[in-house]
Amino acid sequence: MSTKALRLGTRRSKLAMAQSGQVADAVRRVTGRPVELVEITTYGDTSREHLAQIGGTGVFVTALRDALARGEVDFAVHSLKDLPTTQPEELVLAAVPVREDPRDVIVARDALKFTDLPRGARIGTGSPRRMAQLNAYARAHGLDIETVPIRGNVDTRIGFVRDGELDAVVLAAAGLNRIGRSEEVTDFLSVDTVLPAPGQGALAIECRAGDSAQDAALIAALGELDDPFTRVAVTAERSLLAALEAGCSAPVGALADHLADGQIVKEMRLRAVVGTTDGTRMVQLSTTGPVPDTHDRAMALGRELAAEMLAQGAAGLMGERAQ
Repeated sequence: MSTKALRLGTRRSKLAMAQSGQVADAVRRVTGRPVELVEITTYGDTSREHLAQIGGTGVFVTALRDALARGEVDFAVHSLKDLPTTQPEELVLAAVPVREDPRDVIVARDALKFTDLPRGARIGTGSPRRMAQLNAYARAHGLDIETVPIRGNVDTRIGFVRDGELDAVVLAAAGLNRIGRSEEVTDFLSVDTVLPAPGQGALAIECRAGDSAQDAALIAALGELDDPFTRVAVTAERSLLAALEAGCSAPVGALADHLADGQIVKEMRLRAVVGTTDGTRMVQLSTTGPVPDTHDRAMALGRELAAEMLAQGAAGLMGERAQ
């Protein structure tokens, strides 16, 4: 490969720049080439509408992919949960690095835990998935909460708590870890309470799927950053999301994790939930089997669990399904 600088396309947000910077360092190590960040503004960054209103799917991704297709950048880094489930033929997901903590977290006033929040506590989140599960948990455990739709970056969201406008906000553990602000977390939400978004905590490194030797060399180099366990897990999660015909702003939670016997990973468990945002109706199922050893088997695992969920009425809980 040449010694010319590689151009990494990234969103401009503090979190996107932090995670792209970490990937850039890793790419420099495996390629020996300099990497420069190219900041790109996406529709999701400029729109003030709630993600559920603008569809969610692809709003943080399309501009990056367009820049890739035009040759303005050599590769791009996305939060995997933002990627539409259909992969464009002209682009390839070259690497899915080791996943960060997939859990959701609470940042609350007075360092409160979720279950210690006062009656009528106002909890901010822009995610129908989080609203559905928090409201369902509260209903089941006699808690009195109000989920409040919000938008904005980490500073804006935590600011709602600092200013007393909200009692707590829900964020992704991975994002706070990547920007070095994990000490602000007041409670980690167990995945038994709130399942994360499909792909949450994982990054996607995407480049052109061209026929040139240069493209092939870059795909091979980026592939060194791929973690097979993370890839097979997120493939199953995203396959389930696709089979439900749900966009990334739909109230769908899913997590595939590996079950180990000592040091040996023997099985993979896929859990998923779909619910109405008020938490009154939920479909929650899981399946466990051998760790899929191919992309197709990981896809099949997600499709099979989605079929069971649809048979139990999941489609009716998601509102308008993605087209």
